[in-house]
Amino acid sequence: MQGTVDGFSYGLVTPVAAYLMACLGGALGLRCTTRSLRHRDTFKAGWLALGATSIGTGIWTMHFIAMMGFSVHRAPISYDRPLTFASLGVAVVMVGIGIFIVGYRGATPLTLVTGGTITGLGIATMHYLGMAGMRFQGRIDYDTLTVALSVVIAVVAATTALWAAVSVHGFLASLGASLVMGLAVSGMHYTAMAAVNVHLHGTPAPGPGDTATSLLLPMLVGPAVFLLLAAVVVMFDPLLVMGDPDRQRPASPGAHRPGVPAPRRAPAYGEPANWSARPASGRSARKGTHRGGHRSQDW
Repeated sequence: MQGTVDGFSYGLVTPVAAYLMACLGGALGLRCTTRSLRHRDTFKAGWLALGATSIGTGIWTMHFIAMMGFSVHRAPISYDRPLTFASLGVAVVMVGIGIFIVGYRGATPLTLVTGGTITGLGIATMHYLGMAGMRFQGRIDYDTLTVALSVVIAVVAATTALWAAVSVHGFLASLGASLVMGLAVSGMHYTAMAAVNVHLHGTPAPGPGDTATSLLLPMLVGPAVFLLLAAVVVMFDPLLVMGDPDRQRPASPGAHRPGVPAPRRAPAYGEPANWSARPASGRSARKGTHRGGHRSQDW
């Protein structure tokens, strides 16, 4: 028996909320990746990991907020929790692989295609694994061509997102990129949902049963709180949150900061005791020499 499907049970509320969550995750991922470019060694991996988790969580949250509006007439829907959270793990790990490839190898065509393909396939896997976690009295069939189109959209969106993460700088540019990313992820989701055909087994249940909102909302609390906390971290200067790694490193021998006296070091064996960090040379060396041929100490 063909089931009657409604993807917008709450009107525009769920699509708009899902789009905003995708934009938030994308914006956080862009800013974290940009911050990672400032830290070559100490905090680079940490910022990339935070960016990957933000993007993956944002996409996962977007998917299941949109699924709150999905319903099948007179067929109560439930969700398998292990599969649902497994889809979150897949999203974070696959996005992380793509971000780390581009973050450490640079935005070359090869790294963008490789990272974008891995990330896009991860996004598509997250979507269809989450759909596999749906439980109702029936089954879901998919239109093959529409599924293929949704995967292509996911790969293109992921590749564009990775390029923007390492190439787009500035607040307004990052904001515009995150809006485009949110639109691409939402487009992928609803394209994939257009491939869904529901077939019910037996007679539909007489009552409405549990709603998707009551089932999904508790599972979305944790990821949503994480995104808000990540936003707080990104809004503040990372130097206030984690300290300045450049100040914690010893200065290089030739480095000199304005207004700070040049560093001295203990003379090595065989060096004169009047060694200075700024050795005199040329005319200044001749001026500092006494009549007896001994150089004056430079203190």
